[in-house]
Amino acid sequence: MSEKPLPDAASKAPLSLALARWEGEGGAPAEPWALNDLGEQDRRVLACLGAAVVSGWNDLPTDIQRAIFRHAVAEATYDPARLAAQIARFLHDHKDDTGAA
Repeated sequence: MSEKPLPDAASKAPLSLALARWEGEGGAPAEPWALNDLGEQDRRVLACLGAAVVSGWNDLPTDIQRAIFRHAVAEATYDPARLAAQIARFLHDHKDDTGAA
């Protein structure tokens, strides 16, 4: 299995611009949906999407990592500081995971 080459700074620029544009358009909805309101299939999609983000976390530019982190804790319905600490610990604990089974 060949390793994926790391993206260079020029290839990361479109990601940063797209995220900035998305945030300028309002970013995440002001009233996020609750996981309990989602069906099992939608929760599975979110779990897979979240796993994909975590598996590629180290390849993301720092500004995008920070923006994702900010969005993840911005709409917390319970202690956002606690959620931020839990997310940070999870990312730290899994920073060297390759995502391979």
